[in-house]
Amino acid sequence: MTEPFTIRVAVPADVEIICAHRRAMFGAMGSARERIAAMDAPFARWLAPRLARGEYRGWLAENAHGTVIAGAGLWLVAGPPTPSDQSLQRGYVFNVFTEPDFRRRGIARQLMNTVMAWCRANEIRVIALHASDDGRALYASLGFEPTNEMRILLPTSNL
Repeated sequence: MTEPFTIRVAVPADVEIICAHRRAMFGAMGSARERIAAMDAPFARWLAPRLARGEYRGWLAENAHGTVIAGAGLWLVAGPPTPSDQSLQRGYVFNVFTEPDFRRRGIARQLMNTVMAWCRANEIRVIALHASDDGRALYASLGFEPTNEMRILLPTSNL
């Protein structure tokens, strides 16, 4: 039997749980602990004002005891019109994480459906994300498709 859960909107007081999920997500994908630790405080400083202003939207799943067991975030990003989308705003999904004991129960799917419904209601047509190997099948089943994005990570002197 699947334990019931509810989904609620993240509020500024949830910054620490979102950061904890982000640490665990990167850890599960094999990032080095030192790099995760170095990211944590700057991410919290980035997140807090955006969450308060609504530029970052978050949804958290809670079990019947009120414990946060999963979450997903959406960063609203300004962008120029393209041939396929003339709107000026895009959505970037990240920080999708489910606690290990609660995986394979449809929680991440429900979170993503909630994110996508919010985007539809707010006329956000383009939603992008970077999928982990574990998440790729879920996103594909929801209609996400691989794109031709390329990237480079330039070295900095402070790493």
